[in-house]
Amino acid sequence: MRSLKLLSGQSIPVLGMGTWQMGENNRDFATEVAALRHGLDLGLSLIDTAEMYGEGGAEKVIALAIHDRRSDVFLVSKVYPHNASKRDTIAACERSLKRLQTDYLDLYLLHWRGSVPLAETLEAFQTLQQAGKIRSYGVSNFDTEDMQEAATLKGGTEIVTNQVLYNLTRRGIEWNLLPWCRQHQIPIMAYSPIEQGRLLRHSHLQKMAQDRGVTIAQLAIAWLLHQDDVIVIPKSSRIEHIDQNRAALDLKLSAEELAMLDTIFPPPNRAVPLEML
Repeated sequence: MRSLKLLSGQSIPVLGMGTWQMGENNRDFATEVAALRHGLDLGLSLIDTAEMYGEGGAEKVIALAIHDRRSDVFLVSKVYPHNASKRDTIAACERSLKRLQTDYLDLYLLHWRGSVPLAETLEAFQTLQQAGKIRSYGVSNFDTEDMQEAATLKGGTEIVTNQVLYNLTRRGIEWNLLPWCRQHQIPIMAYSPIEQGRLLRHSHLQKMAQDRGVTIAQLAIAWLLHQDDVIVIPKSSRIEHIDQNRAALDLKLSAEELAMLDTIFPPPNRAVPLEML
């Protein structure tokens, strides 16, 4: 598995498994656990979650999937903005650790900005890091101005990633956010790489995928993976999708295919506000 080096010194896989909408129905637990364990068997050791996902349910699913292989997993979770005060961030992290049945997170993120001063959240992250509860910390859904502000705060230069919406139809970050993060050695974690399934109905992608003998999802994920400093975390709740996602890592797009994708999905020609799902 190809990996990137974070500012903290940790290596993070460039392709992982997202868990949004997991843990919402007890009847699906076994299927979701099996999918995650299958992914781990294939080397997809990065698992992304959040206290928001199933209101902790996704973290409980992950606990079942990794209980006997925690050391093999790069585990990411996120704190709600309304829990982002120093005291509440620490308490939220403890609750996540309890649900995940682990002593530490490899990476802890602020899910998006709220009313709590960012400096207070960063202070909480540093306290958790010093206590060994988290190994690194970062942010999610931060635009360029947010990242610039964070860099001026104590602990802000230790932010190791920014998890944002990024796919073929959502390329706005390429104008200023992605270059800024690259300049500061902060890789992007791209969520919703297939636009919550909407890309699967795109006629031009259907033809391209058919010509290559791959799925549209593989094409979309491979486009993200061809770039430096981008980590991709597609949702993975079915074994067949896990297999397809893993195969995307080995799919190399030609210069002609990349140019065609730029024609179908043009890069931005101006600054646009950060998009979220």
